[in-house]
Amino acid sequence: MMTTDRTAIRRRLAIRRTPHRPPWGERKSGHRSILARPLRTTLAASVLVGVSVGIAAIARAERERRAARERLPESERRFGLLAGETAAHGLKRITLGQLDLAIELLRGESSMPPEKAVHETRKALKRLRALLRLLEGEIGAKRATRERAVLRDAAGALAGARDAEVMVNTLEELLRRQPRKLGRRRGLIELREHLQRKRRSATAQTLWDAVTREQVAEELCALRTRVAKWKLPDRPTERLVRPGLQHIYCAGRTHGRRAGARKPGRRALHKWRKHVKDLRYALEALGAQEQSSDRIPKLARRANTLGELLGEEHDLMVLAELASSHKSLKRHRRARKQLLRAIARRRARLRKRALREGKRLYERKPKRFVRRVRA
Repeated sequence: MMTTDRTAIRRRLAIRRTPHRPPWGERKSGHRSILARPLRTTLAASVLVGVSVGIAAIARAERERRAARERLPESERRFGLLAGETAAHGLKRITLGQLDLAIELLRGESSMPPEKAVHETRKALKRLRALLRLLEGEIGAKRATRERAVLRDAAGALAGARDAEVMVNTLEELLRRQPRKLGRRRGLIELREHLQRKRRSATAQTLWDAVTREQVAEELCALRTRVAKWKLPDRPTERLVRPGLQHIYCAGRTHGRRAGARKPGRRALHKWRKHVKDLRYALEALGAQEQSSDRIPKLARRANTLGELLGEEHDLMVLAELASSHKSLKRHRRARKQLLRAIARRRARLRKRALREGKRLYERKPKRFVRRVRA
């Protein structure tokens, strides 16, 4: 064939023709897509390769986790920097240790009772989210946000049993504080029985739902693989964590002011609590075991106290919402009224104490606070 003929054919193939159309004017009968079969084959092969790579990555992460568990001493699991340890190595070690702890608890590899194992798993996930906020400047905001979403979804899958347990304990604490006014009310007894049944159901569902727990464990295994590839710069502790710590403290200070406003938002205290918890876990991670100063542990304990006050206030708010809509209490209006009144009084006292503790914790400006921790 002459060169001009080949060029003409190429032009007709390339100009105003989609890849699946033949070079002649009209589509002939019986003509099928030129690329359909190879494309389908390629896509199927790509999906199979992707699934295989994902399974292999999860299996490799599991082998690495088990090997690390057998190789590392118990001190390596400590949630805090060790004496003489650099921040880059220590914070990565702590993150891997918390992931290993959560995976072991989910898979029943510890001797801990199942109810407590779920609670400890959720605590480990909260610590991990605080660590990601602390290291956000080094690992990147997008990556940190993506990984926090994984942890948030994992905690949400385990929240049912814990939430039901908290509601029972909150109501029983109120009944214990005011046995004469609340302890003998028929409507409140029915509410407690309802919450206890709900707790048993939620606990059984969480403990026996092995599929959900295994799915969460696999997500955490994949996250562990990504964390193991972190390359944190070997900088001094102050330079490595200062931006993250300052951001955590500043966010808590801002939400504290919003919670202390004359008309705070409905969930202002609960949002504040999340940032207080982040500060607590960040300070605990930075505290060295053999440090001579008690300053960082003291600040962490103060943040823990504030977080507990805010947590109890939030639990009472949820209980009040439940009591307002519960069927049995609609028949016992007097019992409902007294319960809501007791909740309101207790919440007011907790809010007052929380604002006082928050003022002490967040009295310094962010830069001065970071300098205090660095000292």
